[in-house]
Amino acid sequence: MEMVNLKINNIPCQAPAGSTILEAAHAAGIEIPTLCYLKDINEIGACRICVVEVKGARTLATACVYPVAEGMEVFTNTPKVQAARKTNLELVLSAHNQDCLACARSGDCELQRLCREYGVDRTNAFEGEMPERTVDDSAAHMVRDNSKCILCRRCVAACAKNQGVGVINALERGFATHIGCAFEAPLDESTCISCGQCIVVCPTGALHEKDETGKVWDALSDPRKHVIVQTAPSVRATLGECFGMPIGTNVQGKMVAALRRLGFDGVFDTDFAADMTIMEEATEFLHRVKEGGPLPLITSCSPGWVKYCETFHPDFIPNLSSCKSPQQMFGALSKTYYAEKMGLDPASIFCVSIMPCTAKKFEVGRDGQSAAGEGIPDVDVALTTRELASMIRRAGLRFADLPDEEFDPAMGEASGAGHIFGATGGVMEAALRTAVETLTGQPLDKLEFADVRGTEGVKEATYEVAGLTVRVCVVSGTANAGKVLDAVRKGEKQYDFIEVMACPGGCVNGGGQPTQPASVRNFVDLKALRAKALYDEDAAMGLRKSHENPLVKKVYAEFLGEPGSEKAHHILHTTYAVRERRF
Repeated sequence: MEMVNLKINNIPCQAPAGSTILEAAHAAGIEIPTLCYLKDINEIGACRICVVEVKGARTLATACVYPVAEGMEVFTNTPKVQAARKTNLELVLSAHNQDCLACARSGDCELQRLCREYGVDRTNAFEGEMPERTVDDSAAHMVRDNSKCILCRRCVAACAKNQGVGVINALERGFATHIGCAFEAPLDESTCISCGQCIVVCPTGALHEKDETGKVWDALSDPRKHVIVQTAPSVRATLGECFGMPIGTNVQGKMVAALRRLGFDGVFDTDFAADMTIMEEATEFLHRVKEGGPLPLITSCSPGWVKYCETFHPDFIPNLSSCKSPQQMFGALSKTYYAEKMGLDPASIFCVSIMPCTAKKFEVGRDGQSAAGEGIPDVDVALTTRELASMIRRAGLRFADLPDEEFDPAMGEASGAGHIFGATGGVMEAALRTAVETLTGQPLDKLEFADVRGTEGVKEATYEVAGLTVRVCVVSGTANAGKVLDAVRKGEKQYDFIEVMACPGGCVNGGGQPTQPASVRNFVDLKALRAKALYDEDAAMGLRKSHENPLVKKVYAEFLGEPGSEKAHHILHTTYAVRERRF
């Protein structure tokens, strides 16, 4: 690799040829502030918060897009640079709703932090007309408040480049510029897939999930309700970030303790339902292989992906597994199996899910998600990881000081296979563990399927199993999913089984996960660190296969009969429909 010699703040350093000043400074231990920049997807140099002085240059340079050169001398913190950054921040604030106390991101806002660091305390430095801004709360999962938007376009880039949806863009020009859907359509009339990737990259409070914690507080205080909670696999690997813990810290025990202290009548693990999903999905796959059926079979755990498929690739709907997602399977079993075992009226059970995903808020209202009867939803409320953190803070719980506690046993026993569902490739690996042992009748010598692990957007592998050739593909990010489906449609690729997760890297990087500033997102592999926590938990467990989970066996023996049975189909499976592609 060719290296370039330069000086940053009079300190000699080196950087790979082609690097930007921003990257070279970071490698040298110097953080240059940014607002609009996101590595690989939004390198537009628009906000000019990252300006630096380059010796010999006539103007300040934007560090995020300015390439390094041999002998270059850069100064990142001169009075001129600081004054320019402060002025740019004051200009941003001149058209910004500064009601910070009422903002969902107060205390966790990149703009707020930079204003504090640069001493921007005059809200009227550039007095003038404030642009008229609208609030769009039409979607089931999120709110867009353009009065807090700084036009960084990070949301636009994430939607178009990572997700291949492109439902939002900059509309109009000049002072009237704002982010919105084509023809000013509300989000719920667009082709938004509810993934929330725009939310996690937004530096301010312009985008946030719909806060439904009030519904949960109300249920917890209602003596007529039996309130239970389930937590998705990846939440245990990310919740700690909301309380200052290192990225990738597994806080399962403290999370359970916190939920119990919030007042839930039952604290359960969605991973149990992930194991149930594998039993149904593996059975479905083997049936299609042996008896005939649409192949490749494509996973249906990710509601953002399912909505994307229904909208952009409806010809692949027959390929989708008919299995409900683990969230919905858990909810369905809670109001059928659990209600029966506990002697409860299903209508009295209030099921809350803690999810890494804003699309789960949309999913709870889908058709075909009421196993216990019409008017009784499988899941009543889906909260994000961020919303759970908010509840913990409001309850005054010192999260880091809580003891480690275990899930309640009634629906809380899970295998390591269920835990890895939160990482891209995890569903595929869990399914392969069960499918291979079912086909061969022999225990696997090695449970790790390394070919489907990792954070790459597309992974492929071929396995020879009991005389069958099984070709698999793992995809994360719906933009990648679209490319793979196009290749399958054209006959360029042949697969038997495809795992798709809407969010890049899988649920560990979901739209409901803790926000991290660009200074972290640009230089830290969040996906890998969070996924490692799940793989480490799986490796440390004695129970690592879904089909060996004793609770799963018990549910089938006592209630469902066998995987793929008529009763299992009624409770654990669903249907899909073509969605109109709008704008």
